Amino acid sequence: MAAAIGKRIRRVEDPRFLTGRGNYVEDVQPKDPLYLAFVRSPYAAARITRLDVAAAKSAPGVVLVATGDDTANLADVPVIPLPFAKVPPHPPLARGRVACVGYPIVAVIAETAAAAQDAADLVEVDYEPEASVASAEAALAADAPKVHPSLDSNLCYVLKKDGGDVDRAFAEAEVTASVRVDSPRVAPIALEPRGVVAVPGDGAHKLTVWVSSQAPHGVRFDLSRVLGLNPPEIRVIAPDVGGGFGAKSGVTPEYILASHYALELNRPVKWAASRSEDVQVTTQGRDMLIYVDLAAKRDGTVTGLKLRCISNMGAQLHSASAIPPTFILNMGLGCYRIPNVRVETMAVFTNTPSTGPYRGAGRPESVLALERGIDRLADELGMDPLEVRRKNFIQPDQFPFTTALSAEYDSGDYARALDKALDLLDYSRLVQERDAARARGELVGIGVSTFVEPAGSIGGETGLVRVERDGRVTLVTGAHSHGQGHETSFAQVVADRMNVAVDQVRVIHGDTAAIDMGTGTFASRSMMLGGGAAVAAAEQVVEKARRIAASQLEATVDDVVPVEGGFAVAGAASRRVSWQQVADVAYGGNGADAISLEASEMFDPKREMWPFGTHLAVVRIDRETGRVLVERIVAVDDCGNVVNPLIVEGQVHGGIAQAVGQALFEEVVYDAAGQLLSGSLGDYAVPRAADMPPLVLDHTVTPTPFNPLGAKGVGEAGTNGCPPAIANAVIDALSPLGVTHLDLPFTPQRVWEAIQSAGT
Repeated sequence: MAAAIGKRIRRVEDPRFLTGRGNYVEDVQPKDPLYLAFVRSPYAAARITRLDVAAAKSAPGVVLVATGDDTANLADVPVIPLPFAKVPPHPPLARGRVACVGYPIVAVIAETAAAAQDAADLVEVDYEPEASVASAEAALAADAPKVHPSLDSNLCYVLKKDGGDVDRAFAEAEVTASVRVDSPRVAPIALEPRGVVAVPGDGAHKLTVWVSSQAPHGVRFDLSRVLGLNPPEIRVIAPDVGGGFGAKSGVTPEYILASHYALELNRPVKWAASRSEDVQVTTQGRDMLIYVDLAAKRDGTVTGLKLRCISNMGAQLHSASAIPPTFILNMGLGCYRIPNVRVETMAVFTNTPSTGPYRGAGRPESVLALERGIDRLADELGMDPLEVRRKNFIQPDQFPFTTALSAEYDSGDYARALDKALDLLDYSRLVQERDAARARGELVGIGVSTFVEPAGSIGGETGLVRVERDGRVTLVTGAHSHGQGHETSFAQVVADRMNVAVDQVRVIHGDTAAIDMGTGTFASRSMMLGGGAAVAAAEQVVEKARRIAASQLEATVDDVVPVEGGFAVAGAASRRVSWQQVADVAYGGNGADAISLEASEMFDPKREMWPFGTHLAVVRIDRETGRVLVERIVAVDDCGNVVNPLIVEGQVHGGIAQAVGQALFEEVVYDAAGQLLSGSLGDYAVPRAADMPPLVLDHTVTPTPFNPLGAKGVGEAGTNGCPPAIANAVIDALSPLGVTHLDLPFTPQRVWEAIQSAGT
């Protein structure tokens, strides 16, 4: 049987999605449900001076109206514990005070969704507005309003990391370069907004919760903490999930309240966010400001690096809100051998809704800052940006390589990815065309980004492999697919290990009743860790089956070898048994002692893998309007051994689409007082098909030695590598005018103003 790994197999999930047969949280219709709606704060900071819910309680169809006083027995929204982070109060419903627009104040439960919303509109709330602050940098000022009076400052945490002698490196530097890089706040905008259906008492479980989540086992654990139940008493099911991008990885007030009142009222409770509600209160991403300083020799050797990151946490911490700013501490050096480094990262509370992981989760911000810094240094040196990168790359024979920040990179060949990207772009010819266009007065630019990112950094993953009575194979994984194609790629991995056809393998995910432990899907981790667990479990099952097959074939176990569809005696291929025949014996079909054809494994290498790549962008700018046209993007990524090239390309396509949006027009905007100015898709622009440039994708293969597949992550490659390439291309296009830096997004207005300023 030909190997399935490496084949461009179409996703087996797609027919049900394309024909409208997907099963999402909104499709879950339990018997006799109630519906949940909220009254949310219109103020960024205010005391609640009066709350009148009488009219809402008497409205038609209303079953219950709850305020913060009614939920005093509920714990705060859970967060991943970080010993260095301050955690402000975060009750599911506000108690006397709000610290951001959109904070839930009153929950209304009614017989229909319309009745719940109508009753919520009847609630009367009086507020006493307070001073607020929306910018993280402004929140650090000594006279800034305190977001949480119970804390001594607006700092959530400050972390620092040093390597080498940074002060000496800058004192002895022949050239220095500095740049301030702002990664504006963006909204995840998943196809499916968040939603939950909580159903009480189904026999084995006190509560079953259907939720749009990337990590159902994490939801179960967090709900158990808040509700005072043991985790096994709760079943969490994440059915088909229409995208997550990091924003669906924790428990939120809506999930807590739906679950709590389902138990209290002994009826199912359902909530699904409207699109505007989702834009307003689902955790947002980025919003990091990074100051970059580089020290170098005149020949382009980088000798020192200083990074200072200021990250906006918003008002409250959700599950993983505090984690993204920490990534710069181990990945700040990128692809480069820089012996002296100092990194400081600080997380800051503001009167805005919470931030959290968003496709890349702190890594794209770090890559953008460093890659803009390298281009600024090249400008100061008068060198080709490509030459500066080549001169400072970690070399292939130096891996595994420990950086000055004590991060251990597993494997890499950064120059090979760069060379391949340049060949695909026909770089020399393109430079000639750019220069000729400039001679005609046109604004054309080429930008490059070379990057490396840590993947799979949080915990391990579980996998359970079982041969069914009919000889087919089931994999139950603790990972969860919300667009990644696990039902296809994981089946390829198991099929190869068990010598069966891919269509003989069924993949189950998203149900805590099917597998007791699981971590979920985020941080580009699934194939490395979930695939590793599947391989280990499959190999155990194969060894169990070999013992049964040896008995059937009257041979020693050592003489039995796996063959297509079953097992045979080595050197006597005609003496063979199928998986079906082995299963018959295992399940007692011929009276033999039963042997379980099932194995469960946790795979945890207790370290990160480091995928990398080179992205190139070509842009053209209209002088009269400031419009940026991305004419072409070339992306060469290295995610180790590739299980399914078609799925890998799809992941890169999706990441680049989000990168184009972030680079050209996406930005969540608040005024200085914390009022949201981009609260709907009429105000917040997302990329459309017509906005996408031609893409040229390829890859190099540098396997990692730290998982059995040799695979690395790729889900966040596009959002890591592409924004800096576009940014450097835009600055390259504007460089003849003397423009040396401009922050994302490159909206026509922002670029036009830069052109006009340069002209004066």
